[in-house]
Amino acid sequence: MRFFEYESRQIVKRAGIPTTKFGFATTPEQARAIASDIGGPVVIKSQVLSGGRMKAGGVQFADSPEEAEEHARNVLALEIKGHMPRGVLVDTRASVAKEYYAGVVWDGLRKQPVMLFSDMGGIDIEQVAEEHPDHVGRRHFSNLLPFSDFQAKEVVASVGVTGSQLNRLVPILTRLASVFVDHDMTLAEINPLGELEDGTFVALDAHMDMENEARPRQKALLDELGVGDEETRQAREATPFELAGEEVDAMDHRGVAGNVTEFDGNLGLVIGAGGGSLTLFDAVRAHGGRPANYCEIGGNPSVKKAAGLAKLVLQKPGVDKIAVMMSIVSNTRVDIVARGVIKACLDLGFDPAEKIAIFRIPGAWEEEGFKILERYGVEYADRSVSMHEAARRAVEKIGRG
Repeated sequence: MRFFEYESRQIVKRAGIPTTKFGFATTPEQARAIASDIGGPVVIKSQVLSGGRMKAGGVQFADSPEEAEEHARNVLALEIKGHMPRGVLVDTRASVAKEYYAGVVWDGLRKQPVMLFSDMGGIDIEQVAEEHPDHVGRRHFSNLLPFSDFQAKEVVASVGVTGSQLNRLVPILTRLASVFVDHDMTLAEINPLGELEDGTFVALDAHMDMENEARPRQKALLDELGVGDEETRQAREATPFELAGEEVDAMDHRGVAGNVTEFDGNLGLVIGAGGGSLTLFDAVRAHGGRPANYCEIGGNPSVKKAAGLAKLVLQKPGVDKIAVMMSIVSNTRVDIVARGVIKACLDLGFDPAEKIAIFRIPGAWEEEGFKILERYGVEYADRSVSMHEAARRAVEKIGRG
């Protein structure tokens, strides 16, 4: 789940990282009061869960409380990329000498957090990494042991920052690392991290994403921020297709058939096995395929749940065929998934051999599963066929269809 900027700034502040003086307002009058309390030039920022605020007019500058009120009224009525703002952040317009970047993200390949630091802040870190790679420092660290001052110094010094600046930056990076680990974040970013004229550092903006599954563990934090249990907090509202996917997953407690995300392709996907879902989705695209959806199935779901997910995907407009693919799994029975997807085809009046482009799930009870697939003429692949090859065959079938 994503946090609004005003919430991310609160998380940063409660961690002991310096910030400018700011406040959150839902009315123009509140914005005026906050600006008056700040007592100087302010920035009015639209609070939406999307980028492009500056270009859309969602960031305005005010020199007086009266001007802040006027700008807040306009920004509160401004729709940005289909989102109406939750409110506005009224922030001190600081006198910044230089902007830096500090962030922690999860590295799925290393299965570790990685600290990123750059002396070129205020722009996307991806752009800096591509155009000025020598200005980006990186350091993987344990999510079990604290991120040390020495590790922070290594990251900062790697881009040429030394002296008093380095010493002042170290505690900010260590505290940001703690925020990431302690609160189950997938992203904890300060951009820009501003160095003021007096040499002090403050967080001028912050972005935080947290694992959805961590919400029960992080209830105290969410309650403190006023985040309701019903809020999904995605960058866009869930589509009816995606909401239907949540209903499928909730139909019983056995297994998982979740993380359903809608796309506009013609190849439906019933995929799973942890990181295998992303691997298979990317493999389909790499071979020129157009996925109709992303999803994750696993954990030994019931036949009913497997059939429910397959039915949902099969009935999506524009879907020609579905590909059922997973990595080698130990606790998901192949025969149950096979029964589920074939039942979905038959219930909808489809020929399983025609509608299922490929079935590639090696694992428990696979011989029984393969017998079921053979009975209905479905092409299947065992573990001798790689996930990438299975994806290629599925895409090729769509092309032939």
